[in-house]
Formats: sequence, C-alpha cells, structure tokens
Amino acid sequence: MKLNLYNILLLTLTSSLFSCSETSYQFKIKTDAKTTIGKKVDVELQQISGNTPDSIHFYVNNKRVDLQNNKITLNTSEIGIGKHRLTALAFVPGKVKKINNSIEVYSNVKPSLYSYKIVNTYPHDTKSFTQGLEFHNGFLYETTGKRGRSKLRKIETETGKVLQEYKLDDKYFGEGMTIVGNDIFWLTWQARKGFIFDLETFELKKEFEYDKSNEGWGLTHDDKNLIKSDGSNKIWFLDPSNQQEITSIQAYTDKLSLQKLNELEYFNGKIYANYWQKPLIAIIDPNSGIVEGIINLKGLVTEVSKTQKLDTNEDVLNGIAFDKENNRLFVTGKNWSKLFEIELIKQ
Repeated sequence: MKLNLYNILLLTLTSSLFSCSETSYQFKIKTDAKTTIGKKVDVELQQISGNTPDSIHFYVNNKRVDLQNNKITLNTSEIGIGKHRLTALAFVPGKVKKINNSIEVYSNVKPSLYSYKIVNTYPHDTKSFTQGLEFHNGFLYETTGKRGRSKLRKIETETGKVLQEYKLDDKYFGEGMTIVGNDIFWLTWQARKGFIFDLETFELKKEFEYDKSNEGWGLTHDDKNLIKSDGSNKIWFLDPSNQQEITSIQAYTDKLSLQKLNELEYFNGKIYANYWQKPLIAIIDPNSGIVEGIINLKGLVTEVSKTQKLDTNEDVLNGIAFDKENNRLFVTGKNWSKLFEIELIKQ
C-alpha cells in the first residue's frame, strides 16, 4: 500500500515538474517597431524563462527565414514599405509555443503637395453615388453604389447625358470599375464578387470571386494588371485573364499609413487614389507603395456647396478619370451636381 502511494506521489510530482518546465518557457521577439525604407533592422529572439527549446522556426510575412544564433538582420529594401508580420514557433517538449510581433516600414521621402486650377465644369447627376469613373474613347463610364441604386453608365462628358445603362441586382452594392480591351470590370462592396461586362452591349459575360481581399472599393488598370483597393491601405494587383490577386503594396507616407483608399485611376505611371470621406487624392508609386504626392481638393467641396447642400458623411469626393489623348483630368463626388476638369499645380 505504501509502495503504491509512493509511486502515485512520484508520478504526480514528475508530471507537475514537467508541466512547470513546459509552461514556464517564455520568449519574445525584440526589434524596432518602426523604421524607414532602406534601413537594416536587427531582430532577435530573447528567451525570458524556461529551458532551451528543441528548435525555433521564424517567419516574416509567413515566409520562413533562417536565424543565426536566434538573430536576423532584415533589409527593409527587400521586404518593402508597410507593416510586416514577424512570427516565431518554439518547439518545446509536448507542444509548440507561438509568438507574434511586427515591424512597420515608412517612406523615406516627404510627399509633394498639390493644389489645382478648375479648367472646365460639367453637369453631374446628383443621384449618382459615384464609385467608379473612367474616360474611354471620348466618353465617361461611371459605376454607382447603394443597394437598389447601383448602375453602370456610359455618359456624354459635356452634357452629363446618360447614353447607356445597366442596373445591378438590388442585393449588390456596386463599387469601382475599369475598362480593359472590350471588357468592363465592375466590383461589388461586401459580396466578394465582381462582374465582367461587354463594353459595347453592357451584356454580363462573367462573374468572379475575390481571392485574398475581403471587399471591393476602387478599380483601375495598368498595361498588365487590374489594380484594386479594398478599403484598407492595401492596393492589389490582379491578373485580368483570371482575376486572381497576384501581389499587393501598402500605401505609406513618411509619417503614416494611408487607410481607406477608395476610387482609383492609373496614369503617367502612378496610381491616383481617393481617400474615403476626405477631399484628398494620393499619388502612389505602384512599385513601392510610397506616397509621392497629396492633392488637396477641399476647395471643390466648397464650390459644389455653393449651389448644393452636401451630406458631409456621404456626398464626398470620389471619382477620378483621365483622358490620355487630351491630357485632361476629371474629378467628381458622390451625388455631386458637378464634374470638374482640373489642372494640378505643384506647391
């Protein structure tokens, strides 16, 4: 009886010690929280307590990298602008312990500031909750939002006359659009779905699901990719042939991350992006995410307000279109009565 009790006590004590050793192991990822592009940053795994683990796996943005003596030096020019996730997995007896940290890489240049000059003013439908705007072959194409009010339109620029229209199913909230070849790509907001229409007939050709991003906001394109915003600071690049998201960038100035990027336009090698609910447009390097310029269009809000009462939460600046052949830049807002042709002025 004593032997049995001794064995039980010994087993209990051994189990307790094993458990303590297992749970007492703690470690942390030590690094700079913020830095600027071009700098090198040291990252170190520091053990706080417990026994040395059997092994440690370390990841940067879910990609495994090798540590040397529990240390690594990150080259920010290689990982790029943005917030990057650091993850360490420590393999201790009986379990795996996980810890996360992050490093945020900012631009190393201050963005240029731009004002504007109004060149021309054209009428715009006050019932158009503008989500997408594009100039193509002499006409404006516009997509609007709100469930039950989402439409794709072909518009006569000078008069605002609607020449062609397609109404989206009431269950969808329409968002940004762009034209590639003979196809119109149109996003929806939270349905994780986009549509492809024939440019000439507005006939629906195909639906596609979003890949990695959760929402659809703005859409434009360059010579190779569809370029999509999702309401965050991220801008996604998609393959037009299958609509798969290939890669992404994060938009940063030297001081902050630009969140809630909305309607997009691409011209002269740069991405132009509306902020949601702010009368500003960011000029973004598509290769790095560095915000090279900020266009202040607050005066346009004042101009529209002279003849129209605006809801400050909804009737906001949104809509950028560029006429490449004639070097004309158009901007408007949700439910605005005016479409403006403007000339940018660098401060």
